[in-house]
Amino acid sequence: MIPEREELEAALQERHGKELQERFGRAVVAVCGLGGLGSNIAVILARAGIGRLILIDFDRVDLTNLHRQQYKAAQIGMFKTGALADNLREIAPYAELETHTVRVTEDNVCSLLQNTDIVCEAFDDARAKALLTNAVLTGLPGKYLVAASGMAGLGSANEIKTRRVTEHFYVCGDGVSEVTDDIGLVASRVTVCAAHQAHAVLQILAGE
Repeated sequence: MIPEREELEAALQERHGKELQERFGRAVVAVCGLGGLGSNIAVILARAGIGRLILIDFDRVDLTNLHRQQYKAAQIGMFKTGALADNLREIAPYAELETHTVRVTEDNVCSLLQNTDIVCEAFDDARAKALLTNAVLTGLPGKYLVAASGMAGLGSANEIKTRRVTEHFYVCGDGVSEVTDDIGLVASRVTVCAAHQAHAVLQILAGE
C-alpha cells in the first residue's frame, strides 16, 4: 500500500526538519548519465525527497550493468531512463521525473539543463565529461555542477573525497584511478562516489 503524499512528507520532515525538507522538495536536480554513478545518485536523491529529477541517458540496461547499477534483471534491454524512472516511482511515488533518452551534445546540453538548480555529471566517457563541465560552467552561469573523477578498483573507499573547486563546481572521487586500471569498476566503490555526489547536492541545498 502506497502511503499518502502527506505521510511521506511528514516522515521526511521528521528526519530533516521542515525548512530543509521544503528546500529539498523545491529543488530541481539533473543527473546526466544513469550508470553506476547516476542511477545510485538518483535513488539517494529520490529517497531524500528532492522534488524534481531530470534523468538523461541514451543507453539501454545491459547484463553487465546489474552488479553496480540500480536496475533489475527483468529490465535488461529497456532504456535506462524508463527503467530508472519505474524504479524511482516505487521509491518516491510523488517525485516529479523528467526523462530525456538522448545523448548530451553541444547543441542540446544547455536546453536540457536550463531549468535545473544542480547538475550531477555521471558519465563514463571523458569527452562527455568535458563537454558537460564546459557547458555548465561557461554556458549556464549560476548553476552548480557536481562531477566525478576516479572511483575504480579495490582501493580504500576512504580515498574518495569531495573537493570544492570553485563556488559552483565540486568534484568527487580519488582523482586518480581509471576504469582501465586493476579490475575496473566495483559496486561498493562506485556507490561510495555516488553517495559523495548526492551528499554534495544536499549540502548545497542546505547552504553548507
